[in-house]
Amino acid sequence: MKHIPPTPLTVFSAPVAAELTAYRKLFESVLHHDEHILGEALAHIRQRQGKMMRPILVLLMAREAGGVTDKALTAAVALELLHTASLVHDDVVDESALRRGLPSVNQKYGNKVAVLLGDYLLSLLLGMAAETQDSRIVERIAKLGGTLSEGEIIQLGSSRKDVPDEAAYLRIISHKTAALFSTCAELGALAAGADDQFTARARQYGELIGMCFQIRDDIFDFYDDKAIGKPTGNDLREGKFTLPVIRALRTTPSPTLQPAIARVQTGSATAEDIDSLVRHTKEHGGIDYARSQMEKYRDEAISIARSFHNDEVRQALIAYAEYVAAREV
Repeated sequence: MKHIPPTPLTVFSAPVAAELTAYRKLFESVLHHDEHILGEALAHIRQRQGKMMRPILVLLMAREAGGVTDKALTAAVALELLHTASLVHDDVVDESALRRGLPSVNQKYGNKVAVLLGDYLLSLLLGMAAETQDSRIVERIAKLGGTLSEGEIIQLGSSRKDVPDEAAYLRIISHKTAALFSTCAELGALAAGADDQFTARARQYGELIGMCFQIRDDIFDFYDDKAIGKPTGNDLREGKFTLPVIRALRTTPSPTLQPAIARVQTGSATAEDIDSLVRHTKEHGGIDYARSQMEKYRDEAISIARSFHNDEVRQALIAYAEYVAAREV
């Protein structure tokens, strides 16, 4: 039989493959309910778990810090429930019809069910956090919930003003995405009883990965590929200025684009407006610049990973960083 080389996902999840199976069973066991609509909506959530990037990070850090315990598995489930709830609510706010290539909860069941489902998931994660019986983990998860909401509100506020500068953009993604990855890494360390020095390194690795992850996601918005699960220019359509377009507009301003920019800010951009801004971004180096910044975050994360002692985990975390920067979906 022809040998098929392992995918990057297989490479970096290999050290915690057994634990990941246990995590998946625990996560799926939580997302069940006998009530018809709620049970059906939870089943819809279960089928779009994705690549489990965040739970894998929790488990890898726990493995490096001493071992994956039930506490680590429970913390990983709580974090993923928080992430899932935030996505359900985000899709309502953004009026998104797709999530990971499938109909969003609000598209399939309506906004009322989506909001209530997000609230239900938040109640589940509170219970899971309490099960860890670790006040530090409960505190970090509570703080993360606030940070994620702050990021969304900051982004909504910035969309009504001038095109944000790079510093403002980085602050937004630090709140919205990097905070989640950094907390995943931190909680993996805490659950395994790591000391403060290691926990700080784990958190820093997660922060860098999160910045890299979000910039890569924002680059996708300029791809003509339906496999990504959202149409080209969708961020602009939602009034969001991301790093590629910010860079292009800041370094090569165009007076003729001002009306289009204004309509993006008011949520009234036309298809022609979006096409013009996407084209300007591609022609004036916005995507190349964003990619170069993303690779800097990747390289810093790899540098931290190289300092870890467990060879399997070290290689997995290096592959993890490389995957985040190179992924196509």
